[in-house]
Amino acid sequence: MFKFLKGMFSKFNKEAEALSEDAISDDSGKVIKESKLDELLWNLEIGLMESDVAVEVIEELKVQLKTELLGKRVKRSADFQIAVNNAIKTSLQKILTTATLDFDDYIQKKEKPVVIMFVGVNGTGKTTAIAKIAHRLIGVKKSVVLAAGDTFRAGAIEQLTLHSEKLGVKIIKHQAGADSAAVAYDAIEHAKARYKDVVLVDTAGRMQTNTNLMDEMKKIKRIAQPDLVIFVGDSLAGNDAVEQARKFDEAIGIDAIILTKIDADAKGGAALSITHAVKKPIIFVSTGQEYEQFAVFDAKWMIDRIFD
Repeated sequence: MFKFLKGMFSKFNKEAEALSEDAISDDSGKVIKESKLDELLWNLEIGLMESDVAVEVIEELKVQLKTELLGKRVKRSADFQIAVNNAIKTSLQKILTTATLDFDDYIQKKEKPVVIMFVGVNGTGKTTAIAKIAHRLIGVKKSVVLAAGDTFRAGAIEQLTLHSEKLGVKIIKHQAGADSAAVAYDAIEHAKARYKDVVLVDTAGRMQTNTNLMDEMKKIKRIAQPDLVIFVGDSLAGNDAVEQARKFDEAIGIDAIILTKIDADAKGGAALSITHAVKKPIIFVSTGQEYEQFAVFDAKWMIDRIFD
């Protein structure tokens, strides 16, 4: 994964080495020329655009890097390469940690039942992500109720039902075509009556530009009053995932992000772009189909993978 970014940064380092040889020298070391730094940053911009990193993220990175590197003195080309790498890592860390949320701690401290609403378009792995969250909660002795709120597709109800049976948790569902908000309401009332800890509400995932869908999301949120709204995005979707996150955030407000399919050969741009676009934290990444293939997002881990 992130092979493209790794290759791009490898090339970037070689250019940085050449750039350091063409720097202005004096007794205290070499000082980088602005014209050459601009050339280097242009090549970085091209590589990041090809990695599906949003333009506004690239511009922020360039400003941060230029501020950090312009006029910097180094004695050796190797020192300059280290300075470049460290500056990039620092900039990426800032973007990826714009906001944070400790999901486990939040669940532990919040008044029960904690209601979590999941949004995202079809095909992102939303229903599987819900099952993985349920599995994680069961592992820490939390009781879970699933709400099959994607009544637009009978297949979605069946899929969540299969997960409920595998996990041994209660599912509240109505017939296909029923009112999604009513499903969420019934699930929450069941959780209150049975003293359950967490309610996980699935929702329909038609295209984010569908006005009816967004109106439906608003109604579910108004009825369910979720403690968290989590956007589930496909890491392979690149800038499409960024636009989806923006639309859902504008319509109903999202609190956190789960990125799926991170195990595939993704270019790595979605994580940077989504976090920057909506200023909300990525809390989990899905690394496969099994329930256990689900990890807390770690910005350092992602950056280390890029610079491996």
